Amino acid sequence: MNTIKTLLILVALSFLNVQAQELKSPNGKFVMHFALLNDGTPTYQLTYLNKEIIKKSKLGLELQNDSKSLLNDFTIVQATPATFNETWKTVWGEETEIQNHYNELAVLLKQNKTDREIIIRFRLFNDGLGFRYEFPQQKNLVYFTIKEERTEFAMTGDHTAFWIPGDYDTQEYDYTESKLSEIRDLFQTALTTNASQEQFSETGVQTSLMMKAADGLYLNIHEAALIDYSCMHLNLDDKNLVFQSHLTPDAQDNKGHLQAPCVSPWRTIIASYDARDILASRMTLNLNEPCKIEDTSWIKPVKYVGVWWEMITGKSSWSYTNDFPSIQLGITDYSKAKPNGTHGANTKHVKELIDFAALHGFDGVLVEGWNQGWEDWFGQSKDYVFDFVSPYPDFDVEGIHEYAKSKGVKMIMHHETSGSARNYERHLDQAFQFMNKHGYEAVKTGYVGDMLPRGEHHYSQWILNHYQYVIEKAVDYKIMVNAHEAVRPTGICRTYPNMIGNESARGTEFQAFGGSKPNHTTILPFTRLIGGPMDYTPGVFEMDISKVNPNNDSHVNTTLTNQLGLYVVMYSPLQMAADLPENYNRFLDAFQFIKDVPVAWSTSKYLEAEPGYYITIARKDKNSNNWFIGNNNGASPRTATINLDFLDKDKKYEATIYADAKNADYKTNPQAYTITKQKVTHKSKLKMTSAAGGGYAISIVEIK
Repeated sequence: MNTIKTLLILVALSFLNVQAQELKSPNGKFVMHFALLNDGTPTYQLTYLNKEIIKKSKLGLELQNDSKSLLNDFTIVQATPATFNETWKTVWGEETEIQNHYNELAVLLKQNKTDREIIIRFRLFNDGLGFRYEFPQQKNLVYFTIKEERTEFAMTGDHTAFWIPGDYDTQEYDYTESKLSEIRDLFQTALTTNASQEQFSETGVQTSLMMKAADGLYLNIHEAALIDYSCMHLNLDDKNLVFQSHLTPDAQDNKGHLQAPCVSPWRTIIASYDARDILASRMTLNLNEPCKIEDTSWIKPVKYVGVWWEMITGKSSWSYTNDFPSIQLGITDYSKAKPNGTHGANTKHVKELIDFAALHGFDGVLVEGWNQGWEDWFGQSKDYVFDFVSPYPDFDVEGIHEYAKSKGVKMIMHHETSGSARNYERHLDQAFQFMNKHGYEAVKTGYVGDMLPRGEHHYSQWILNHYQYVIEKAVDYKIMVNAHEAVRPTGICRTYPNMIGNESARGTEFQAFGGSKPNHTTILPFTRLIGGPMDYTPGVFEMDISKVNPNNDSHVNTTLTNQLGLYVVMYSPLQMAADLPENYNRFLDAFQFIKDVPVAWSTSKYLEAEPGYYITIARKDKNSNNWFIGNNNGASPRTATINLDFLDKDKKYEATIYADAKNADYKTNPQAYTITKQKVTHKSKLKMTSAAGGGYAISIVEIK
């Protein structure tokens, strides 16, 4: 009798051991616990430095027209551990090499009643956790439709969060800083108008979500490798402080149509007691597939100017004429139209921009409004809105191409789709062939307004597949893509580095639409930039927009040297000098930093950071021993000492410091700055003061 009892106990212990698993990070600081509840519901829990940072959280997916779904009644068939460690080279990035080191646990689950199998794959890095759902090929799960993903992130406390409203169509919001429990009450005040927007819950927020716990822990939730799936938002149960994934629906209110074998995107949690570690994390990139482009020699970082800010401020127009209440491509005769006199993309003006770019060493010139169709492009649910190959009468494509070529400047194409994804796909090959013919190596795409097909959202599965199609089609023509109004990036630029930039957040343009909060760019690197670089379009020197357009009383809520610091703080291999040449000509001494700062880096050092308050970053030029430092400051003045111990010990340097003047203020005196020079070494320390809404920029050049 005792022998039988002992055997039963051993079997029970063995069963419990199979139903629970543990995974440690390579450095042992993170531990992930996986277990099944009594009803077979998968759960995970995450600790950091022996402290729980994600409470026990449920995993699973609810399916359409499926009484069982993929939520519970599972048993563990197999748990397979693995470890991986490599260093891979970037095509472009914040450094030339990235270490990809993780421990992995792949848990194969079988659902008892249905005999369906899923794998939940966990990867634990030294900076956090990634996990995804995998659906192997099997007879009982082939085609299936997601009603909702039920992934949970259970918080351990009422953390401070830096959040924007959950929205199926836009991320172009200012950030709100609040406790998690305060999101509901603040939600309506966090909303601002946009060309296309739809929220789903007064406790819904977007990823990448940045939080700070009472004990000083920084916590970031996002997703990686978002391909053939719907974009994930987070919906907060504010009574229990549990986030649940909320996928973007399609026109039929479905959250995803899948066919096994397939995988979900990775769900990511990055954590540290040092905010700088969040900025330095490359986990999102590491969870993406390696580069699929064999020859990447044509993919190059770009610094550019353009015909853009003048339209954003209202000084110039995208459209050629005011004669027509509506136009039809191929039918409307523009030769009979009277030019409106405000059209920015005219040959003479574009050549002036080419001259400016050539004079100051810029790589390219972007021109918006060059093609027919802008007279009634927006808000009409219009399918055939642009053809991407028909220029206005005052835009000489051939002549501009030859002129730019003679000056050593590359032209950057603009393709606004007005949300008509189907129309863009119909014209894509012809449009890219047109670009190849006329020497355009990069395209800025746009998706302003509600999406077509009607009922789809900017972040639904069908539209995300469209964005991916454009990126991959562009590879065939060796074209770099900078997508605006598309989905937020999730590290796909590792796999397709021709995706050289994205907008997908509240960029500089909103400074001309009423302004952004003065601390906006102290938050973006912790949120939007976690998934990839942003075409933020910095470099505005005239903060009073009424001086550009008397009918626009907006104000840029930064100082001038804050704008300089953006070129280092807001990493991107694609950087614009957004302002008008005449404004740069007024401040050529400060403009020198924009001319000097590289767009290709070999390494990055995160000197100090606090989300919402300040960021200071140093980066080393990929092609020299020179360093550049950028600082962005929040709403209150701040003084700090910067240590230059990252410099080479056996070298001497000269630092040129572009700083806020003592009386600088983003509201009252934004153009007050000083420029000083001094010799520095690795032993040097610089005491720097940033104004409210201010910042600084430093170039550190090796003395040979």
